Amino acid sequence: MELTKWREQQGDKKQLFCVIGDPIAQSKSPLMHNRAFQELGLQSAYGAFLVKEDQLEAFIKEARDCHLAGLNVTIPHKLNVMKYLDAIDQDAKELGAVNTIVNDNGRLIGYNTDGIGYVRSLKEEAIASLEHAAIVVIGAGGAARGIVHALLKEKPARIVLVNRSIDKAELLASSLQHNGVIQVCGLEQLQSVCADADVVINTTSVGMYPNEEEQPALGSWLKRGAVASDLIYNPLYTRFVEDAEKHGCMKHGGLGMFIYQGAYAFEYWTGLKAPVQAMREAVMEALAKR
Repeated sequence: MELTKWREQQGDKKQLFCVIGDPIAQSKSPLMHNRAFQELGLQSAYGAFLVKEDQLEAFIKEARDCHLAGLNVTIPHKLNVMKYLDAIDQDAKELGAVNTIVNDNGRLIGYNTDGIGYVRSLKEEAIASLEHAAIVVIGAGGAARGIVHALLKEKPARIVLVNRSIDKAELLASSLQHNGVIQVCGLEQLQSVCADADVVINTTSVGMYPNEEEQPALGSWLKRGAVASDLIYNPLYTRFVEDAEKHGCMKHGGLGMFIYQGAYAFEYWTGLKAPVQAMREAVMEALAKR
């Protein structure tokens, strides 16, 4: 099969890793991780494989047989892959999704680095501490779930979840309520809750290429000094965060989340500190070539 053939092609590489998903051609993970291996002088390689839903079980079996050291998992496999693993980290269990797999001497262990990757990026790039912060999260999908789960561990003053469907937001909030208090409101209240927020985070696709003119909120709704954050990194900075910056806010784009979720995966796999700057440069170079 394709993975076995790739394994043979790598020859004397000590450890092999890959990302699986459908689609996968657009993934920047191979560029990012191969640059990281190169930066640290590791004899390792990272590939990308298109895996359809009906091929997932066979691929994971092949990954075991090929002794892959680790995998990343993206859409649409983050949920279904869990049934083929030997153990799942508690955070990934609570989130109901795995995006990183570590091969620990033959045992495949699932983790989720999305939320913690986002929070690490936010704290390193925009706000030193989230403790006692008032946070607004726009959207209640899978991305919001991972973000809110990680944010609650930072002990914010409150998190307000704003979504078009109140029922969907309440369902997400109730499933994470044991970790902290989450308030819920509809889009008609978004402007008012943004007014005194320290951080406003867009987890929706509003403003993503090719609909770059759209905004989930106006920059004028935020107070000066607040952080306007977006998970989108195509464009690098959305109209929402650019608009907020014009009104005296700190802007924070989604590229850091992608970099840091990869950095955590790298650190789980290797036990080494990820060369974050080199990983960022690799992705930035790729984005600049588009």
